[in-house]
Amino acid sequence: MQRPVHRVPPQSPIRRAEMAAGLTAELAAVVAGARRRALRDGDRQIDTAHLLHSLVESDPEVGAAFEDASQRARLLGYLVQRSIGYGLRWQGSVEEPGGGHLVRRADLGGGTAEWSPSAAAAMASAFERAASRGEPCARGLDLLAAIAADPGSRAVEVLRRARVDPCALGDRIGALSQQV
Repeated sequence: MQRPVHRVPPQSPIRRAEMAAGLTAELAAVVAGARRRALRDGDRQIDTAHLLHSLVESDPEVGAAFEDASQRARLLGYLVQRSIGYGLRWQGSVEEPGGGHLVRRADLGGGTAEWSPSAAAAMASAFERAASRGEPCARGLDLLAAIAADPGSRAVEVLRRARVDPCALGDRIGALSQQV
């Protein structure tokens, strides 16, 4: 089942102050971790793979969405390789929702560690998921569901390489969300 990808126009990036009000403390820590990871890796934008890495490392609720510990470990292994292996081809480009065309870094405006369009769309979708439940704050599972729903995102590419089916992951997230 294909899930909709929510798009946030590039001209309306999510700002820290606006976002902070809509995050649980756990998800705020995830975002801070993704920002640090992007800056450390020399990336100008936080992308969905940065968010996925931080989610899997630090949010226990997110960890429960995976089949087992070995699947999580395999995924973390691929995420670590991002900065030393295949992820290097992503440097200098922008991640677009749905795996759209990539723009070279030279074409980007200034700023450091802003949001890729795909990551911004995932955050917007996470907020929408929380609001649909009547909750004022998005949780890690909301963001993970949004990330897994974008078939062309970098995070979904990493999930597939780690043999994690994004659709099955989305189904497990849905089941966990019903329990909480």
